[in-house]
Amino acid sequence: MRSAPTPEPSIQRTDRQTSPGSPRTTALLAGLDGVPWSDIQDSTGSAAAIPRLLRKVARGDAETARAALDDLRKRICQYGFVVEQATAATVPFLWELAQRPQVSCRAQIIQLLKNIADARQWETTATAYPKLLNHRENPVAWERAARQAVRARRDGLERLLAEDDTEITRATTELARTLGD
Repeated sequence: MRSAPTPEPSIQRTDRQTSPGSPRTTALLAGLDGVPWSDIQDSTGSAAAIPRLLRKVARGDAETARAALDDLRKRICQYGFVVEQATAATVPFLWELAQRPQVSCRAQIIQLLKNIADARQWETTATAYPKLLNHRENPVAWERAARQAVRARRDGLERLLAEDDTEITRATTELARTLGD
């Protein structure tokens, strides 16, 4: 005779009284599924894998999160300086993850944001080869949009600089210098 499975104990906090729409219950990576990832490109082609990678960074153990972040880095900021069409759409989610204490690789995320903010590969190339600006796919515009996306969320720098983790504050200081803050 089989017994009914016993439910796992809940790890959800029950001591807070919040309504489903309150800021405290805002879902991690809200809006992620609203981005048309399959319609935009990363370094491998379709950016459809980016949501899965961001979720692994957000919820994975340290090893899983770092591996997902490494894969994500190769897709949106290859070699640490070549951004892709999907980069600007990914940046707000990276900022969100950098702010979340439960994310294990926050310093590396901040470093990735710095790399994106520093990226000028396509602009430099377009200076020597202006015809690059006439292509249907304009990587110079991708690069500018990605840098602007990093700048648009820089109000989170102050909070990150106040962290006790020296690796996070060092990475944040470097990002702040890059942004001129």
